[in-house]
Amino acid sequence: MRITVIGGSGATGSAVVAEAARRGHTVTSVTRSGMHAEGATADVVADLADTPAVVDLVDAADATIIAVSPDRTGGPVQPVVDAFAALVAARPAGRLVVVGGAGSLLDAEGRRIVDDPAFPEDYRNEALAFADVLELFRSAGDAVAWTLVSPAPNYPTEESSGAYVSGTDSPAGPALSAADMALALVDEAERDAHRGTRFTVASA
Repeated sequence: MRITVIGGSGATGSAVVAEAARRGHTVTSVTRSGMHAEGATADVVADLADTPAVVDLVDAADATIIAVSPDRTGGPVQPVVDAFAALVAARPAGRLVVVGGAGSLLDAEGRRIVDDPAFPEDYRNEALAFADVLELFRSAGDAVAWTLVSPAPNYPTEESSGAYVSGTDSPAGPALSAADMALALVDEAERDAHRGTRFTVASA
């Protein structure tokens, strides 16, 4: 398969590139810096906000995994929401597997985790941003071939179990490593098992 990873130099993206390459896929890593991702066949410079460039990359791949986070240095998170909104509006023909946040997962009372007063304040804006991104894709329906994968609430942890468990809208477990998330993301790229839905994974 031809798999493109947008955000290939990050913790999640680099794990995905390595896992996809290990399985023998042709992997294109996309970053803003052009930094080489170990295992990538090609390294491309592009920003998620460059919608025409991203659409071209998505449409040239069998599956594109997007592992991009909002600004974590205190800057605004809205730009990443706007970038996803523009991508959804552009209706790429290729298939998207998007790394979302855990904040939109539901607790035992059916309440979003991000709405719990105990949710860590440092991560609230990012969690709300990815809750918005999830709704963008849900609103697109089948006009976009998408899947969104939410990690367990404690992500990423360092210890990998080498396996994962999955759920739908409630956490499948407490913690997840980047390596185990990569297993789930590449599995989804290969199998297209959750098109048009969000699912969640945790380390087994």
